[in-house]
Amino acid sequence: MRAVLLTGYGGVDKLELADVAEPVARPGELKVRVAAASVNPIDLRLRSGAIRQSAPLELPAILGRDACGEVVAVGAGRSAFAVGARVLGLVHHAYAEYVVDKEDAWAELPASLDPIDAAALPLVVLTGTQLIEEAVRPRPGEVVLVTGAIGSVGRAAVFAARARGAEVVAGVRRLQKEQASRLNVDVVALDDDAELDRLPRVDAIADTVGGETIQKLLSKVKPGGTIGSVLGEPPGARERGLAVRVHRTHPDSRRLAALAQAVAAAKLTIPIAKRLPLSRIREAHTLAERGAGGKIVLRIR
Repeated sequence: MRAVLLTGYGGVDKLELADVAEPVARPGELKVRVAAASVNPIDLRLRSGAIRQSAPLELPAILGRDACGEVVAVGAGRSAFAVGARVLGLVHHAYAEYVVDKEDAWAELPASLDPIDAAALPLVVLTGTQLIEEAVRPRPGEVVLVTGAIGSVGRAAVFAARARGAEVVAGVRRLQKEQASRLNVDVVALDDDAELDRLPRVDAIADTVGGETIQKLLSKVKPGGTIGSVLGEPPGARERGLAVRVHRTHPDSRRLAALAQAVAAAKLTIPIAKRLPLSRIREAHTLAERGAGGKIVLRIR
């Protein structure tokens, strides 16, 4: 099969299209003919070697966490999926024509969703939703500030927080306020100190940005409030008496199926900036690094 190999840590020149052996489904696994994958920030960090100490790769490696396609083989044992089923999944090694992963990594693709565009969903929708449900854990009526709210993970976090009955404040940059207003929640410019000064204290922050932004927001959380983060624990948060929960995304077939249905029903939108063939993987990574304003989808077939 064709796949993109990362031959070494570094720039996009380390990504090469090659022929490799097809994977085989073992018990409890599905083999999927991939229609499309997508590029995520974790792919860029893995490629560059930025996280090689905490997440080393055995090179050459196939990157990619999102896949959508058709089941072509089911490993031994009982399965909820049949050959021919259309699925999307939070998987490993998705930059390839075929992917094998555990059954619980996959969810059924709603009939109305385009399998190419659906490849943009798994990692970001699960990350944003799990950040709210498992890390922030807001109660109805509590005020949650979502940083990076118009990013893909942030949009999913806004959706999940509203679904739990929380009052949401979308934290964005000044130039993004008009776009963020379409989320139908309150909006605050995180790079406008005057706006931040006027922001009442919130019960929790769902952080998808990190860095200096989260540092200057710690004082805006009520005593005993919560910080949920996908980027590690903010220094000084616990010293302020805040509960801090760092989230690591994990597969969840049931939740992914429900989120895909929400996208199909136009209740949740994950913007797609560009659709490119797998052969243009270097261009895809370059665009993602520059900030494309949406997901970069890779057409495999």
